[in-house]
Amino acid sequence: MERTAIRRRLTWQVGTVTEVREETSTARTVVLDVPDWPGHLAGQHLDVRLTAPDGYRASRSYSIASAWTGSTIELTVEQVPDGEVSPYLVDVLKVGDPLEVRGPVGGWFVWKPEQEGPIQLIGGGSGVVPLMAMLRAHAAAASTTPAKLLYSVRRPASVIYVDGLKEIAGSEDVEITFLYTREAPPGEKRSPARVDAELLRSVTFQPEDAPTTYVCGPTPFVEAVADLLVAAGHDPARVRTERFGPTGGPR
Repeated sequence: MERTAIRRRLTWQVGTVTEVREETSTARTVVLDVPDWPGHLAGQHLDVRLTAPDGYRASRSYSIASAWTGSTIELTVEQVPDGEVSPYLVDVLKVGDPLEVRGPVGGWFVWKPEQEGPIQLIGGGSGVVPLMAMLRAHAAAASTTPAKLLYSVRRPASVIYVDGLKEIAGSEDVEITFLYTREAPPGEKRSPARVDAELLRSVTFQPEDAPTTYVCGPTPFVEAVADLLVAAGHDPARVRTERFGPTGGPR
């Protein structure tokens, strides 16, 4: 059985697009039905492959945005300027189209409902995608584990999952903080800024809470946040990171 599961994860499968949702001007969620999907954990990603008429192929990895509830999976893709794959997924792909996928991939940057201790999620930009999968898995499991999300984003118009995050924020076990780095919405008490030690002390779980912390976003963001957490006394073994750059890596 284990070999069969591994083989399924390593085999390209054809999913069908059942829905697309515009998240921002540059980001879109694609809902896929993959009949032979082996299931996934919150935080994992998958590979997407496109094949051009001339036979040229390009593949990229994207974080899964949904909790596992069956054969349907969701990807949220932010368009990368001059990218080979993301422009097609954001601007061209439509309901009914086939899409080749392979996965899931990854076993370190994952959250399971049976884990002990609070969870701290820190995302920069589209790094919120796997963290949203964790929040959705948290809700699907009716987990009472305390969870916090710190979401760093340039401006209000750049926020992915506006409605979904508002809904999740209504849970008494989940606390969500937005940090705007360039433009804050009217009435926002905190001026535009970047994540720093003072902010982490005020809105995140502290080392004595022994949280498992997940940090995802662009490489400079992830490295800076991870360094701040360790400097504040967090156990490095409990700080899990996933980063991406302009080419490759989960988005």
